[in-house]
Amino acid sequence: MSKIQSMKKHSLRIKMTVYLIIMMTAAILFCWILNRTMMEPYFISTERKNMTKVYKAINKEFASKDTVSTLYLEQLATNNNLKIIIVKPVQGLTSITLETVYSSTGQDGKLYARIYSLLEQLQDNQLFGTRSALWHDIQKNGYTIAERSNSKLDSTSINLIGMLNGNYYIALDSSVESLQTTANIATRFLAYAGIFVTMIASLAMFLYSRRFTKPIEEMSEIAERMTKLDFDARVVNLPDDEIGQLGTSMNQLSNQLEETISELKSANIALQKDIDKKIQIDEMRKEFLSHVSHELKTPIALIQGYAEGLADNVMDDAQSREFYCDVIIDEAKKMNQMVQKLMTLNQIEFGQNQIEMQRFNLTELLSNIVESNRLRFEQKQAEISNYQLAPVYAWGDEFMIEDVINNYVSNALNHVTVGGKVKVWMEERGPLVRVWVYNDGDQIPEDELEKIWIKFYKVDKARTREYGGSGVGLSIVAAIMEAHGRRYGVINQEEGPAFYFELEMK
Repeated sequence: MSKIQSMKKHSLRIKMTVYLIIMMTAAILFCWILNRTMMEPYFISTERKNMTKVYKAINKEFASKDTVSTLYLEQLATNNNLKIIIVKPVQGLTSITLETVYSSTGQDGKLYARIYSLLEQLQDNQLFGTRSALWHDIQKNGYTIAERSNSKLDSTSINLIGMLNGNYYIALDSSVESLQTTANIATRFLAYAGIFVTMIASLAMFLYSRRFTKPIEEMSEIAERMTKLDFDARVVNLPDDEIGQLGTSMNQLSNQLEETISELKSANIALQKDIDKKIQIDEMRKEFLSHVSHELKTPIALIQGYAEGLADNVMDDAQSREFYCDVIIDEAKKMNQMVQKLMTLNQIEFGQNQIEMQRFNLTELLSNIVESNRLRFEQKQAEISNYQLAPVYAWGDEFMIEDVINNYVSNALNHVTVGGKVKVWMEERGPLVRVWVYNDGDQIPEDELEKIWIKFYKVDKARTREYGGSGVGLSIVAAIMEAHGRRYGVINQEEGPAFYFELEMK
């Protein structure tokens, strides 16, 4: 195997490994940035909550015993890494002094002196002022928490200052620098651990991906053999996963292709027997093409003429060019509509659309069609009304009957006078129901009432040209109703024609 083929063979493994490295690196980098920016504030917020918890525990003990054992306080200070000092005001001869009840730092050193001075200021109302928000916090909650900086020690601490049982003062102290150190250590550890995990995971992915790529390589070879019509090739090593399902599907595809080719050979033999029918079909096709070519001649000529005009820049202004384009689009749309109708008619006449008889709600079908066409009638300033409200059920192919009604309604829309009316109603005739679609407009000449159902026949060719009619819609109606074996037709009324068709109700 050449070097290039080897690279292609292993490209999927390399891609999977590279994608894993990228995703893991991105995830670890995101976590590192998150730790870098959020770890310290999180530690400080947690420390404040922890100091509140410790204060409440000590206050609860003082409230019940008026004193707390030194061992209990030592455990709280050690387990929570806090400095705790509790003092009690004592009335002297001339002033009130603070007597230290407990100090986790002893009673010597700068740290003790600094915290003790905070309690003295609290006693003298000098720390916050009697009107400060922090002082009101102490009056309301019994304690307050604040961060204080020490310029001499170049450090910042979180201090909880409060009262215990009304007779004692307490101060809790936690160094912000220690929290920052912990956060930095955690961030560095995450970075080192991330690099190590990424290396191990990438190596494991590269080795483990062989389990996925090997069946894919095998299936690639099988597919290449299948392109050469070798359908005896089969995928053998199938894992119990989606890749295995793909291999099974390829084996099934190979079997089906072999069977299909066999069936095609049989079909070719049967096709030879159908050649005799080709003559009859050709005759029908010639007649069909004759009508179609006649109908398409005018729109094609228009499209060609206007297109040549555009190509030769006959019109220089944008408005004229837009008019030319509109004509081309309109004529192409009419051609498309006619072709679609011809295809539908052809399928019905050749029996390619089998009728599926079913019992359906004829009233609901009529209502839906009327409502969906109401806007079109409003645009023509005409009115369409449905006079059937009670549910009527009939037997027939619902989709084909929908085409019949749509063709009747479209025909009525094309011929109704401006401001005229189109009426839709049903009439029960024993076991049958007759559906009527009437429109105000010109009556159809009596000698042409039977001819309008013929393909491409038009009563008024000039008027039909105005709305793009092709003379196929009513032919589709005739083909569908003849396939159902039911009556259809049209009757001239005083102010316009009324089209109908019948269906069985029982």
